[in-house]
Amino acid sequence: MKEKIQEILKEALQALMHEGAIPAHDIGSLGLSVPANREFGDFASNAAMVLASRAKRKPRDIAAVIKERLETLTDVFERIDIAGPGFINLVVSPGMWVSVLGEVLQAGSAFGTSSFGAGLKVQVEFVSANPTGPLHVGHGRGAAVGDTLARILKAAGYDVQSEYYINDVGNQMNMLGLSVLSRYRELHGAETPFPENGYKGSYIGDIAGALKDARGSELLDMDEAEAVAACRHYAANAILEGIREDLELFNVRFHNWFSESALYEDDKVEEMLAYLKSIDLSYEENDALWFRTTRFGDEKDRVLRKQDGSLTYFAPDIAYHKDKLDRGFGKVIDIWGADHHGYVPRMRAAIEGLGAPKEAFHALLIQLVSLVRNGQPVQMSTRSGEFVTLREIIDEVGKDVCRYFFMMRKSDAQLVFDLDLAKKKSDENPVYYIQYAHARICSILRNAREQGLSPDAPDCDLSRLGSGDDLEMIKSLASYPDVVVSCAADLEPHRIAYYVLELATAFHRFYNRNRVISDDRGLTLARLTLISAEKQVLANALDLMGISAPESM
Repeated sequence: MKEKIQEILKEALQALMHEGAIPAHDIGSLGLSVPANREFGDFASNAAMVLASRAKRKPRDIAAVIKERLETLTDVFERIDIAGPGFINLVVSPGMWVSVLGEVLQAGSAFGTSSFGAGLKVQVEFVSANPTGPLHVGHGRGAAVGDTLARILKAAGYDVQSEYYINDVGNQMNMLGLSVLSRYRELHGAETPFPENGYKGSYIGDIAGALKDARGSELLDMDEAEAVAACRHYAANAILEGIREDLELFNVRFHNWFSESALYEDDKVEEMLAYLKSIDLSYEENDALWFRTTRFGDEKDRVLRKQDGSLTYFAPDIAYHKDKLDRGFGKVIDIWGADHHGYVPRMRAAIEGLGAPKEAFHALLIQLVSLVRNGQPVQMSTRSGEFVTLREIIDEVGKDVCRYFFMMRKSDAQLVFDLDLAKKKSDENPVYYIQYAHARICSILRNAREQGLSPDAPDCDLSRLGSGDDLEMIKSLASYPDVVVSCAADLEPHRIAYYVLELATAFHRFYNRNRVISDDRGLTLARLTLISAEKQVLANALDLMGISAPESM
């Protein structure tokens, strides 16, 4: 609806500018908003106030000219008011609102999709946990945010690819191999000290046991480095397979899995270093190799290769992002833990150094998740092995509840996950509340069919819905495409969680105040159409979050 009103306003302003009735101006900068107080109308425009200074006229005079043209141009508006210093408040006619129902039902699952993204190729990289242990609840939040964002961007007309970056190189992987080797030797009765910073979770013992079953005592005869490498390889594959299974259970599927080791195997890191040298963005100082990130706004230059000849984490990360750009992505979105906050400026500098605009890179930061059970925090420490896995949470409260709870707050805000609330089958639980709205509508429609009532009956008169609670419901439905676009434009997927809760609340309020099936056949048919549209939008919004829309509960 907002897009339609913008087009109408744009047409009126262009005509007035052409006639010289108002000064020429960039149409795109003339805003249209939804007033916080609906008493002021359905939409409001500040066009007259923006144009007044250039025309050297009072804003209200400009507003009067625009109002007159809008009134002669279309009958879409029930009322046009000039308010305050020159705001133009627009009240859309009930008939225009009611027409949205036909659009919803005709589009079906495609309602809410658009061409906003114009096919721009976008990559969303998320989770990307080191394969050193199973996914924990923090990874789950990143998975929910990343997958929902990818779904939203696709709905908004972007060409989207989701990717998991497998960090299978470095000290942490070596420590994984050493930890498994220690447990493996213990299983063979050998006395061996466990590494001080090793991974202590019970899963390490499970992997060591599986390795013993697969290869017997073979590793005992290997030298240390060879045995660690064998354990590292076996453990990484086992853990990664478990990660894939957990994500599949969580309704998250990646288009691509990219291994860090492939960067080295394909000489991508050395090629990147050579490229930076060729364009004078790297230099040697104090026996180290540096990237001139200060040229692009970073607070200091960053080391690529240390004095001992080893590479920093930054070097393969740049090579990885260069590979992303080389694959043709016009925008890359990384979803990182909040502890990576300081890493964002240097990566943005790297993107610019590689020749892409800084807008081509965006990082969403995921804050910590605190689990609460019986009002008490659940203690978690990954390295000590005392952590709650994503699989455990899914098994306890269900995939749908997990995904919604992880989306209930903006990603950079800390989240308290109340396990007791998550398991409640009542209106207190927002997931139950939302899904019950969909299930209740399905029940009403089944009951209507049993009575021979159908919303597509030829005598269905939707004009009966032009006021009161019916009209307010329609307005809630009509805002859905705008919500999807705003989520995509601002990279704020949590808004879809807010919206679907508001939509369910609107339905429950409507249901408690009104009868859908009544003795008034005309109104019954119209309201069956209304709740059919509500059912469709609820399902569409839930699907963007990877959450099911049950037909019975």
